[in-house]
Amino acid sequence: MESSDKLGLRIKVQFVTPSSRSYRPPSWPPPRDWVCIEDDKDNAVTRWGDPIWDLTPWAGRKMTLNFGDGPKLSNTTPIDRANADLLRLLVTWRIWGPRGIKTCCSLTSNFFPPIRAIIEVCSREGVLASELMRFPVIRAKLPQVISPSRFNVAVSELSRLFDARSNLGFVLLNQIGLKQLAVAKPDHNPEQTEYIPPRIWAYQVNRLRECLDDYIANRQQVEDCFKFCIGAYAHNYNSLTDALTSKSIHSRNPFQKPRYPTSGANTGYIFYGPFRDTAKKFGILELLERWVGGDSNLLRSFTNYLTLIQRAGLAYVLNFTLMRHEEGRSLRADCLYYEKDEKLGNIPILCGETTKTDPDSDARWPTSPSVKVAIDAMKSVSSLRMLCAAANPLVVPSAEDIANPYLIDRAFEPWAGGKSLSYLTRAGFITYSEFVEQFPSFFDDRVLKITEQDLRIARSVCPTLNKNIFQVGKPWKLAYHQVRRTGAVNMFASGLLSDSSMQFLLKHRTRLMPLYYGRGSSTLALNEEARTILVSAQYEVMGRELAAVLSDRFVSPYGNEHKKKMVADLMGEPEVNLLSEEDARRFEAAAQKGVISFRATVMGGCMKKSCSGDCIESIANCSGGNGKSPCRDVLFDRKRSEQNQIRLEGIKVQLKSVQPNSPRYRALEQENLGLENYFDYIKRGW
Repeated sequence: MESSDKLGLRIKVQFVTPSSRSYRPPSWPPPRDWVCIEDDKDNAVTRWGDPIWDLTPWAGRKMTLNFGDGPKLSNTTPIDRANADLLRLLVTWRIWGPRGIKTCCSLTSNFFPPIRAIIEVCSREGVLASELMRFPVIRAKLPQVISPSRFNVAVSELSRLFDARSNLGFVLLNQIGLKQLAVAKPDHNPEQTEYIPPRIWAYQVNRLRECLDDYIANRQQVEDCFKFCIGAYAHNYNSLTDALTSKSIHSRNPFQKPRYPTSGANTGYIFYGPFRDTAKKFGILELLERWVGGDSNLLRSFTNYLTLIQRAGLAYVLNFTLMRHEEGRSLRADCLYYEKDEKLGNIPILCGETTKTDPDSDARWPTSPSVKVAIDAMKSVSSLRMLCAAANPLVVPSAEDIANPYLIDRAFEPWAGGKSLSYLTRAGFITYSEFVEQFPSFFDDRVLKITEQDLRIARSVCPTLNKNIFQVGKPWKLAYHQVRRTGAVNMFASGLLSDSSMQFLLKHRTRLMPLYYGRGSSTLALNEEARTILVSAQYEVMGRELAAVLSDRFVSPYGNEHKKKMVADLMGEPEVNLLSEEDARRFEAAAQKGVISFRATVMGGCMKKSCSGDCIESIANCSGGNGKSPCRDVLFDRKRSEQNQIRLEGIKVQLKSVQPNSPRYRALEQENLGLENYFDYIKRGW
């Protein structure tokens, strides 16, 4: 191999610099005692020859790679030493080689599992992985051990390793082996990500918002109580640093009844009685009992409540962005700002890190103005916890961390217990379902129970819905990946969310997001994966809406025959009948190719390509409210009558308060007439 100077760590780790031992291997192959992973204090964490590599200092959470040549673990298949060394070489190249992998998650999710599976097969069959091409019978077993969902990624990674064969000194699969593997790709029909029914989606969002609003209303009392508590611990332990780093001593706990009338007389300790008294004094007792229950250890409940606020805030933010959970956890206190748009006004934007293979430390997500309450609540909690983190020499946050902390962090307060870890070691990942389990009284299972209507809507968007998990009468199993897809679909099918005025308000706010994403004229480097999800949902919704166009739900002001001809002309087919699920997918594909268009509007839909009319904010041009005939490409959706009735009533109220014959008054008159035309057409029943 060429000089090891061309090697270098591509994973972004704050404390690893070119002068660090772990930045590059000293030779190739690396010596077994090379310190390949060290922590932020330059302590050796892992040496190259270790059977298990601990990536925790890099990943910020517990993460390991098991090469299989150490102590046998119940969940790990053993690998002989020679093959394990080959696996170590492959991993080393993928981490430190040219175009090395850029995130620990990509390493442990995409690269390591399929490559280890191949090495396992070789070890089990008693051959070296470097000799795999000599054994076609063994190669034939590879498709069985590679996950179908990761098959394409595995082939891509194996191709990358083949290109590096002269540097590695051996080959796993050459071009012939790669072709044979690619041909043997198994059929894979992944289940679609579940779409959360509107009623359940609105319930969980409103419940999260209720919790956050409650915190903001009591924010000052919570902050004052927290500071009082850490002050009490600092007094009894001589300093906050000692309270955080010393072994917990029950006799120094300030929140207990003194054992004797003279307790503390000689030591100077101060006791305030049970924490319940302090919580009541600061006016937060009912707040804690309402959200985390009346635990016998109410001080522990205080910590649980602060954690709840951070978790609820994150869940709320994810509902109004297209972020993944890991991206939400990367948000810091200064993540929210506003972008001035000429047409849409101030657009709230969240800025954070994306966690894809090609990371972007400055990604953007347009969002709803309502996320401000979540950011404010999370910022308050993280600032409180930073008071303790900054005083703990074992946590050692940087000056940047202190000034701009993560919105999701661990409990650093002295009464929380647990081991003090570096600030770079982030709080553990928990799923949405684990959030529900951790705070069992937060959501009401009776409300989360699936109804026939819920199931019908969920299946209309996601026909592959797991029938064993999602059944009428069972609580809906929430997941963060569901939140992403549901948010994307709702942006283009928000007509579903008409059950209450609150739902209408929430979805109205999110209208900024698809408009801003769709315009594509911003100078911002918007998160590309979010854009991809949004566009995919746009075409999916378009296909399903088109599948319903020929039903009684949609009305053309020029009659049914005109509607049928309009669809047939766009599809290039002489006749189009009522459509099935398969036809919906066909329409989706046609929409992606630009063959057919469907744009959701206030009244229903527009089937005109490159329409110059403003049918999103104004309906006068579409429905004839401007004194002309209705647009020939417009369709009126009967399902939107409830929303449009609210809209019409609001316009009538505004007409009474606006100066007659003013430009605003004339515009409102056109809207009023356009909506009356809409109701006239949907009542005719073509």
